[in-house]
Amino acid sequence: MTNAPDFSLDDELEATAAWDADDFESGYADDDDRADDRADEPAVDLDAPDPEDDDPTVGAMELAERHQLRRVASLRTELEDITEVEYRQLRLERVVLVGVWTEGSVQDAENSMAELALLAETAGSEVLEALFQRRQKPDPATYIGRGKVEGLAEIVAATGADTVICDGELAPSQLRNLEDKIKVKVVDRTALILDIFAQHAKSREGQAQVELAQLSYMKQRLRGWGGNLSRQAGGRVAGGAGIGGRGPGETKIETDRRRINTKIAKLRADLKQMKVTRDAKRSGRARNEIPSVAIAGYTNAGKSSLLNRLTSAGVLVEDSLFATLDPTTRRTTTADGRVYTMSDTVGFVRHLPHQLVEAFRSTLEEVAAADLILHVVDGSHPDPEGQLSAVREVLAEVDAAKIPELVVINKADAADPLVLARLQAREPHSVVVSARTGEGIAAALAVIESELPRPSVEFEVLLPYSRGDLVNRLHQEGEIDTLEHTADGSLVRGRANESLAGELAAYAVLPSAVAPSVEGGSPS
Repeated sequence: MTNAPDFSLDDELEATAAWDADDFESGYADDDDRADDRADEPAVDLDAPDPEDDDPTVGAMELAERHQLRRVASLRTELEDITEVEYRQLRLERVVLVGVWTEGSVQDAENSMAELALLAETAGSEVLEALFQRRQKPDPATYIGRGKVEGLAEIVAATGADTVICDGELAPSQLRNLEDKIKVKVVDRTALILDIFAQHAKSREGQAQVELAQLSYMKQRLRGWGGNLSRQAGGRVAGGAGIGGRGPGETKIETDRRRINTKIAKLRADLKQMKVTRDAKRSGRARNEIPSVAIAGYTNAGKSSLLNRLTSAGVLVEDSLFATLDPTTRRTTTADGRVYTMSDTVGFVRHLPHQLVEAFRSTLEEVAAADLILHVVDGSHPDPEGQLSAVREVLAEVDAAKIPELVVINKADAADPLVLARLQAREPHSVVVSARTGEGIAAALAVIESELPRPSVEFEVLLPYSRGDLVNRLHQEGEIDTLEHTADGSLVRGRANESLAGELAAYAVLPSAVAPSVEGGSPS
């Protein structure tokens, strides 16, 4: 038994009969309040397509996933994660850039520092200050000299920076001396690029290549923090270990170095096995004599955008340095139906770390094995000539300097026309395009198709209609000059590769003979 009054549904419905349904749903007392608030709401286009209905590409999904974890400079508060009951402070590293200008003009030094700033921002940091000095060569002890180190320490203390990034590859002693004097973390250009590669590597092969490069770089820069990590002693000196605590043993650094060497050996074995798979795919294309085009160029020059424009590949595109690392190969066709492949490769940069060139050598072999290289250069960059020379240095390292090259000057919509004219005068074998707007793409495709290797064996054959497979292969692998359908079969003249020409030899037509009749699918 309870003292609650009896419940009646009819009484409750009668009590709510006077309520305005619109007021109840929206929570407003009158129509004027609703109208005022709805006036502030953004207009909704009912005819606009639903974004969820679109079929996103793989590159778009990867870009969305990358942006989900992007750190934001304006986020300065501590947030409480209710599920894990912990506090996390989300903020960017605050860095100061340091460079040494040994050769070239002041503009070259400023361009190098601007590129270092972009690298730092891509890695996830906030650049507070940048300074560089003119020297004949970097200081062997501190990279910038004793006086500049003191000034740098004052700048770091005044700005509250927690990292210093140097525009060059520092020796282990230089890193140690700078950290001891500045009292913050010091990173050189090589470590910065390796960090970006580690963030953006997606495939198993790419991650193994980046890890191999990082371990090769780290092995020479190991050091112990404190005496217990850097040396050993026995007896009472060893913290009272006494008997049983003496012996040859290993220091902490030696143990770490041994483990790194073991890991490097394993990674090289894994990459060697992956190279077998890549070589098998490449040999299959070579066996079928399928022409290949490799897209190479400076990082953020628009290689992935150009690949998407030329082949509808749908790979990730982002306005940042080293946005894509994993090579992408797509099958495409010429205007007359010939099949060829187009491959995107890792971007290059000035002073690309030697460890990366060695680790990515198997990937860069795609460029060395190509029939044509599309050398993409950013026409809107302050120093496009420097980009061209930097890329060609790396191409020479991987034995790709002798491959035919077509310079593609990209970003014509944002470039200065005078710069484009200067580049075209410097590089006569070049085309100007805009992967963003599509300007010049048709002309570039025409030049690419004309530059592809052409079949060398001429033929004139009468193919029976039962051998339509050979006609299809001629469209894909050969060049057809004339195609005439007769009562006895298809009379075809053109050029083909040696293997296909061998299969066509049984149907060859002698120049002085009359076209033979065809019976039973074979010529008489």
